[in-house]
Amino acid sequence: MFSQETIKKIRNQFPILNQKVYSNPLVYIDNAATTQKPLQVIQASKNYYSTMNSNIHRGLHFFSQKATLHVEKVRKKIQKFIHAKYPYEIIFTKGATEAINLVASSITSFIKKGDEIIISYLEHHSNIVPWQILCEKREALLKIIPIDKDGILQLEDFEFLISEKTKIVAINHISNVLGIINPIKKIIDISHEYGALVLIDGAQAISNLCLNVQDINTDFYVFSAHKMYGPTGIGVLYGKKKILENFSPYQVGGEMIKEVSFEKTTYSDLPFKFEAGTPNIEGIIVWGAAIDFVEKIGIKNIESYKEKLFIYAIKRLSDIDGIQLYGKNDPKKRSSIISFNLSKLHCFDVGSILDRLGIAVRTGHLCAHPLMNFFNVTGMIRASFSIYNTFKEIDYLFESLLKAKKFLLKKRNFL
Repeated sequence: MFSQETIKKIRNQFPILNQKVYSNPLVYIDNAATTQKPLQVIQASKNYYSTMNSNIHRGLHFFSQKATLHVEKVRKKIQKFIHAKYPYEIIFTKGATEAINLVASSITSFIKKGDEIIISYLEHHSNIVPWQILCEKREALLKIIPIDKDGILQLEDFEFLISEKTKIVAINHISNVLGIINPIKKIIDISHEYGALVLIDGAQAISNLCLNVQDINTDFYVFSAHKMYGPTGIGVLYGKKKILENFSPYQVGGEMIKEVSFEKTTYSDLPFKFEAGTPNIEGIIVWGAAIDFVEKIGIKNIESYKEKLFIYAIKRLSDIDGIQLYGKNDPKKRSSIISFNLSKLHCFDVGSILDRLGIAVRTGHLCAHPLMNFFNVTGMIRASFSIYNTFKEIDYLFESLLKAKKFLLKKRNFL
């Protein structure tokens, strides 16, 4: 476990954490939405615009070649980070959402009337709506893997739902609401037995778990930089070479072509076939600095520390009368995400008071309306931890929730 001195040194690399909110020290525990950025990432952005700002893959001049070299280095760095077989299996996108849309769009011609697509109750809207639209277009059937009262996927039901008509199974690695780590390896194995492709939404997993896409044998894996201390507006679609080669481009324009005439256009090879237009060059290069930050600390060390934060937070929050914690509280099957409500109090009211006390949490439907409906709530409060959070901050969250509860109940009784 990291010493207090080590955590202090890590925190000092994040300048935003030194701010005060409404005269209170900032406690940032909304990391499932986006993580804060360390100094080396901030400096990498400045360095790009100061020393190599240029378009890539198109120019012979020094700056273009320098920027191109750095972008392709990051592509290889990401390949190594997730253990992909080839660097050209790494497709740069705007984020995990666009990566899912890319697959849903490119697979359209392979889906026919009566085919099936399977997702789960745990999905973020971005892994629901693209498949709904695809099913509407192709008159396919969308099937949903149910969950139990603890938010655990019911694999027996999944094995009943899947069939030879199932073309793709799309599921998250870690629930953005409950933090539950899904048994994706087993889901992938079962899906492949029926000839179905599998897409894993790894947005919440990429900075929490060691990942080997070849070991889990997924066909697609999507994630974003901003969930792992990198910039917003940049993400990745990992896809197996043999599958991506058979897909049509998602977008068309510059860079993704070999030759264009008014009679016919031929497309570039992977990965450029799916990277139309000028990419987020700065975002890609800066992402490399974020990966360096993660690797220096060690993903296993990050995972271990966040597990301890989770265990401590569950213990503390469980002592609050009337609190409802959602999801099975098993630290071996959970990431450092905790969603909850306080009895008889609206999540927005509680979240607003926490904000005035300097605590940043997420409140609302968490981009998961079906899951909110399952638990019969309009929204939840979500606390999600990162490497720079502390046990002292969890104590402050506990004390602040007691204050919020006391104030809101007193106000309601007064009215």
